Amino acid sequence: MGNNDMFSGDIDPEIASLLGLDETESAQAPDYENLFEEEVQTPEPAEEVHPQDDISRETFLPPVKESQPPNPLYSNPNYYKSILNGEGELAHSIHENMSQFLKAQDPKEKLKFRTRLIGQYWELYGKLAAQIMKLQTEPKRGMLRFGLLLPNIISADQRKMIGSIVESNDSGEPIYYVDEWLERVAAGMVSPLATDDLKPTKRSGDQKVKILLDKAKGSREAHLSTLVNLQKKRRLIEEQLQNRLGSLNFKSRNSVFSELESLYSEGQSKEIGEMMNNLRELSALHKDMSLHYEHLNKADQDFKKLQKQARESGAISEVAPSELQKEAGSLRQMAKLCVGRQGNHFPILMNQFFTSRLETVATRENVIKVLLEIEKLDEGVFKRTFRQKTNRIVPHIILIPCYGDSGICWEPFERYNRATSRGRIAIPMFPKDLRTAVLTAVADLRWQVAKEKAQHYWMEEGLTGHYYQYFSDRKLRGDARLKFIEDYILWITKEGEGVQKLDKEARGIFWRDIPFPQELKDRLRKRGFVYNELYKKDMNRAASDGY
Repeated sequence: MGNNDMFSGDIDPEIASLLGLDETESAQAPDYENLFEEEVQTPEPAEEVHPQDDISRETFLPPVKESQPPNPLYSNPNYYKSILNGEGELAHSIHENMSQFLKAQDPKEKLKFRTRLIGQYWELYGKLAAQIMKLQTEPKRGMLRFGLLLPNIISADQRKMIGSIVESNDSGEPIYYVDEWLERVAAGMVSPLATDDLKPTKRSGDQKVKILLDKAKGSREAHLSTLVNLQKKRRLIEEQLQNRLGSLNFKSRNSVFSELESLYSEGQSKEIGEMMNNLRELSALHKDMSLHYEHLNKADQDFKKLQKQARESGAISEVAPSELQKEAGSLRQMAKLCVGRQGNHFPILMNQFFTSRLETVATRENVIKVLLEIEKLDEGVFKRTFRQKTNRIVPHIILIPCYGDSGICWEPFERYNRATSRGRIAIPMFPKDLRTAVLTAVADLRWQVAKEKAQHYWMEEGLTGHYYQYFSDRKLRGDARLKFIEDYILWITKEGEGVQKLDKEARGIFWRDIPFPQELKDRLRKRGFVYNELYKKDMNRAASDGY
């Protein structure tokens, strides 16, 4: 995956800035005595409890804390030494190239060392990824997580900011820094990103067991999620029933026969009718839940049986180091996609390429806050209907340490579990605009889920079909998916505030296929003729049951 094509013609301004790196104290070549001698002892990282997949949540919860007291690790003078220690000849080469790169004055010389450094950095990244389950050195995890190789080429404020990023996942959401993702892959908790590129198992029976296991897991999770939702519905009806029953306790005395109570009032008579409806609903819910419990018990037995069979046959086991190196290659590919052809592909954290303001970085907490706002406007963004059951399924979100400006959807869901499996999206940690980076990933997910749902008819049916027909009719050039992503960003950021930025036809598609919440629609109809007309079309479709 070379980057030589980036250097033909004019050089990107950011890269030009890198080539003209000032000789400040923070950018001096590293020169540490005994760099490759004995390992520096650092405390072992605290064991992290991995959050279990939960597809019964209805929304994101605002982060309890958005920062932590700064970790002094990133100002430790032994940080760089600890990363390179034990990595053999590769470490020597990286140190030599880093030194030459920071000392070089001639742009061509600087470019030569920069290019070598990129390849060597990713080679080291793969080596560290392969060791993830045994990686005890915190600086090595810091490099995997943030791309921070040499602390003195970022400012003191930037080091403090990096150290203040909350390390543990207290949210329970499937949002991971790279080292956390690699741990989950290594433990077999998630499928590798490069599933299609992995060598098929020698025993086809093992592969079949793995596929059946994925399907059984999907069935189990689908019934479990349905029962959680039915349980909530039952509780709500029970509360209504109790409140209505309580309202019958208030009765006055008969005006003539004071020793007798009066009849139920008109309002209480209505409550009795509603109670009868509640009881019928509870009876229907009971039957529905009984059926799902039967299916859940069977799916659970199948899942446990197949899980045991898979473990015994070796179909599931700890992932080999070579496969983790492939995973690092997939993460590199993700970074390239986030950065784009014209972006800054230098993978090492340097002071001129990001700010020291925590709110601009794609931390787990900042991403949750942006997703929370997006989901308020696009309520169906994470909802997936399969066999008439709708689940809210947040994809796996991997935070990639790169300077990209756009998030991407790697896959909308897993091949053998369309019902409840999480897709995978990537978000660059150091974008120019965080909200845009998250929005591009979400828009890409929207497009790919709709396309997979429509399958062969994606150019004719559903969201992608409606948008592709508009794209073709207008004779627009380029990629319909990329234009959709641009329009989705305008839909959320501008049209959601009543600022008309989309073409009339595109606005109509989004209004119908990615509708705003009804409350927002009610407000927008008062903002102008355009939205009022769309609102009237809603009412006409609802009246004709054609919506």
